[in-house]
Amino acid sequence: MVTFERSMLSTIRLVSPLLAILSLPLPAQLVVVLNSGDEMISLIDQKSRKETKRFRIGKEPHHLLATPDDKFLIVANAASNELVFLDRHSGEIKNRLRDIADPYQIGFSPDGKYFISCSLRLHRVDIYSGTDFKLLKRLPAAKTPSHLAYDKSSSFAFITLQDTNELMAIDLKTQKEVWRMAVGSLPSGIWMTPDDKHLLIGIMGRDYVEVIDWRARKQVKKIVTGKGAHNFISAGDGRHVYQSNRVDAVITKIDQDSLTVVDRYQAPGGPDCMELSADKKELWFTSRFARKVSILDLASKKVVQQITVGKSPHGIYLSAHGPRQTFR
Repeated sequence: MVTFERSMLSTIRLVSPLLAILSLPLPAQLVVVLNSGDEMISLIDQKSRKETKRFRIGKEPHHLLATPDDKFLIVANAASNELVFLDRHSGEIKNRLRDIADPYQIGFSPDGKYFISCSLRLHRVDIYSGTDFKLLKRLPAAKTPSHLAYDKSSSFAFITLQDTNELMAIDLKTQKEVWRMAVGSLPSGIWMTPDDKHLLIGIMGRDYVEVIDWRARKQVKKIVTGKGAHNFISAGDGRHVYQSNRVDAVITKIDQDSLTVVDRYQAPGGPDCMELSADKKELWFTSRFARKVSILDLASKKVVQQITVGKSPHGIYLSAHGPRQTFR
């Protein structure tokens, strides 16, 4: 009997910590939305699809991304000249990095060595160390450097220049501009295909995505998608990408191998930035003209819900997001 009781006590001691861990609440499935027009950030519970909190974050928050270690979410406040670091599960502010001039679009290189900030209103591209955010180089980039992409080897960065209708290439090792080429009207979102061969550019002033062979520096195709062609997000299968068209209120699905549109979805309110759910069943997007976040059910091709947020919602992030783009 004594042996049995001792055995049970030992088992309880071993199991109790495990039960305590299992009884802890799971992290909330957080959705973060940047309301660029009113300096606010909205936090939404993905499961209940309700806004749980809205608070002031800084002037003109446009874009956001997770750190390479996936611990924090970086919000770029362009007019406040700062980066704000959030806990990516709770949305709690953890740190502010001041004196980052006009961070509009931001991004880490694939190898994590570089962090680039496109300073849209200051007409320049700032290159920082990806580990400690030390400024390495400032490059003039007239006019209005907008979005950016990298090649597979982290050798080059590519920047769209909206007001000169150009694509700019930067050698990251020398931190110098190496070439520019003309593209369509108001180039915006830019995306590297998984095979590292082509850049896809949303031509916001027209109705197509321009396909660029960046090594040959030439246009190889125009993919007609819709007016106000804008931004991209991975479909999570290594082959397809979703692409938003603000003016025509349409999201298309592009096959990156055939470089063709394979599906089309109605997306009201000026679709802008997008996020794919972890199960790849829903596409969440900011309806920038409608002050809403919209949820697109990909199977039915219908918007199943819209959530009211702040003015001019732009960037969006799901803590439980789908697979990110990877190179082949």
